[in-house]
Amino acid sequence: MFGAFRSTFVAQSGLLWKNPFRMSATRKANVRKRLKAVDDVIATVSASGVECKALDQAMQLPRESEMLARDKYSVFSRHSKGHRKSLHKVPKFTKKTIRTSPPGF
Repeated sequence: MFGAFRSTFVAQSGLLWKNPFRMSATRKANVRKRLKAVDDVIATVSASGVECKALDQAMQLPRESEMLARDKYSVFSRHSKGHRKSLHKVPKFTKKTIRTSPPGF
């Protein structure tokens, strides 16, 4: 077809974004570095004497060194097979605090 509604290469081919199946070693290292940076910020703010509800909740979260690899690199997803989903498949995973899972998962 011609005009405004002609099909594009993207519409014909299908896949627009290519997500790798597994997380690369570099991405895993960046996740660990990000978690450690958040731990340092939480420790610094709590050492300064600030008290608030958000800080109390952050203190309850496990530190990066205490987390299992399963919890560092994957999240609970009730729609996925096995109820786990790789972290890099989560939208905006670099900006979310995902450190806990439901009990048993």
